[in-house]
Amino acid sequence: MKENIHPQYADTTITCACGEVIKTKSTKQNIRVEICSKCHPFFTGRQKLVDTGGRVDRFKKRFGISEEK
Repeated sequence: MKENIHPQYADTTITCACGEVIKTKSTKQNIRVEICSKCHPFFTGRQKLVDTGGRVDRFKKRFGISEEK
């Protein structure tokens, strides 16, 4: 193998937005993530409904769907 071409592999800390801290090894230092296995709906079983930028409202407006029956 060639020398001096491989990145440095060192201890690092991964921090989630929920506050979870995971210590591992990586080529990057101090990684920050928005979602981890402690707060992800697939692993927790809790559903988080997020309306990104009013997508549902824009869809209803575009196709003339009203909530009145």
